[in-house]
Amino acid sequence: MRAVLEGPEIRRALTRIAHEVLERTKGAEDVTLLGIPSRGAPLARRLAERIERVESRTVPCGALDITMYRDDLHLAPARALGRTDIPQQGIDGRVVVLVDDVLFSGRTVRAALDALNDLGRPRAVQLAVLVDRGHRELPIRADYVGKNLPTSLRETVRVQLEETDGRDAVLLGPAGGPGTPAEALRRSAERRGPGSEEENR
Repeated sequence: MRAVLEGPEIRRALTRIAHEVLERTKGAEDVTLLGIPSRGAPLARRLAERIERVESRTVPCGALDITMYRDDLHLAPARALGRTDIPQQGIDGRVVVLVDDVLFSGRTVRAALDALNDLGRPRAVQLAVLVDRGHRELPIRADYVGKNLPTSLRETVRVQLEETDGRDAVLLGPAGGPGTPAEALRRSAERRGPGSEEENR
């Protein structure tokens, strides 16, 4: 796989997204950041830190596990449950910014919206992603994008973060060889139509 983003570029993209959130929400006074595990959670924390440095106040930040809300549980092996961590302020009446690493089919975001609906009623929900690789299956669009990355369905995007992988990088490469889980999911997705990312995001 080849790197299409390295650490400095990822840091600049997150700084830009943080400033865009501040501008769009008029100072982020009622913003709550919720990362979608696994890599959306550390990205949300990084965004919160950047906003806090500018505004000199704490931005509520947490994590939203969507495992049991996915629509592909019967197509993939059993998944370990992630952690949902809602800040003390809750989400009612607030602007919730969902944060994820890669936006692909849109199904992960749909699951996140369903999970959020069971937790409260935000005033608005926005979406921030590090990479938008296209091939949407649902009418979902990100409000904040670090990088738009045109890809084919025979390619996969892998995000690595210092917190989980020991380095910051966005990698692009083939979706996997014959017999691999990624290839099996890709073939299944091709039978269903566009959108074959192994996470089916």
